[in-house]
Amino acid sequence: MSTEGRLRVALLFGGRSGEHEVSLRSAASVMCALRQIHDVLPILIDRNGAWLLQDGEAPAASGGTPVFLIPEPADKGRLRRTADASMVAAPDVYFPVLHGPYGEDGTIQGLFELAGVPYVGAGVAASAVGMDKELMKALFAAHGLPQAPYRILHGRDRAAEVEALGSLGLPLFVKPANLGSSVAVTKVKRADALGAALDAALQYDIKAIVEKAVVARELEVSVLGNESPEASRPGEIVPDREFYDYDSKYSEASRTQLLLPAELPPAVEAEVRALGVAAFRAIDACGYARVDFFLERDGARLLVNEINTIPGFTSISMFPKLWEISGLPYALLVGRLVQLGLERHAARGQLRTGR
Repeated sequence: MSTEGRLRVALLFGGRSGEHEVSLRSAASVMCALRQIHDVLPILIDRNGAWLLQDGEAPAASGGTPVFLIPEPADKGRLRRTADASMVAAPDVYFPVLHGPYGEDGTIQGLFELAGVPYVGAGVAASAVGMDKELMKALFAAHGLPQAPYRILHGRDRAAEVEALGSLGLPLFVKPANLGSSVAVTKVKRADALGAALDAALQYDIKAIVEKAVVARELEVSVLGNESPEASRPGEIVPDREFYDYDSKYSEASRTQLLLPAELPPAVEAEVRALGVAAFRAIDACGYARVDFFLERDGARLLVNEINTIPGFTSISMFPKLWEISGLPYALLVGRLVQLGLERHAARGQLRTGR
């Protein structure tokens, strides 16, 4: 541990996924807050997967000393120079702010588990399920959580596409099963447009979600905790275009509105929060997550859309903003996430690994 009781937090960002740029933005905000209470070791994972330890006061889009982590508990999570394997730093905890595949999907969490190091956020299984929308939706269904009708397509399959159109009707949403930030999401209004939408999604994954579009309000809650998770107050997203696409989320020109808190009857707010915790438990998440919902305008049914185990974490992202209106400011929130990671690691350290 570094001086004055401050922890050394290895902050990993960037990554090999299509959400690389979003991760850079999240990391900049997280690092700014973390530096108030801990020492931060920023590690850029570049688009080729190389780890680059940086020494600046803010994450950079390039540059740094090539390092690696040995997947062996005996090395105690040290970061070593790629050039000669000499130790360059000894983090106390790892904090991945990586969105999408190779970061949010259980892969890097598996490395942390093999290395025996504490880390922030969901474990291997929950991360994998939270990333793979096919598995996520299957678990939601097994736990009785309400969802919009959907189909999974494993590559282009004419018969499956015809069945999906016939069963779900139009309009539809098509998206990669393993990606986020609305990358490669298409709203399909005509049957002859389904093929192009699938082709776009299948550039990023080997399977795609085809989901019935519902006329609904878009709500979100943030969930925080390990064994006793709690949900924030809900917020509402009012997109500045037909649906909440990548540009609507991240463009500086976006006029999307975030209503904090959402204007909801007390009973509906209570239901959103309860379903948020239920979704969190359904995938066995821990640490934190954001759960997204649709509140149908016709009939006002509440539907669970998806869970994000490493949600966007910029200063304007919904996850921290929802906790802020619930009484937990940004700096305290990131500190709490580190503590939850340490608590989970300590609890797991008490488990037997042999007979």
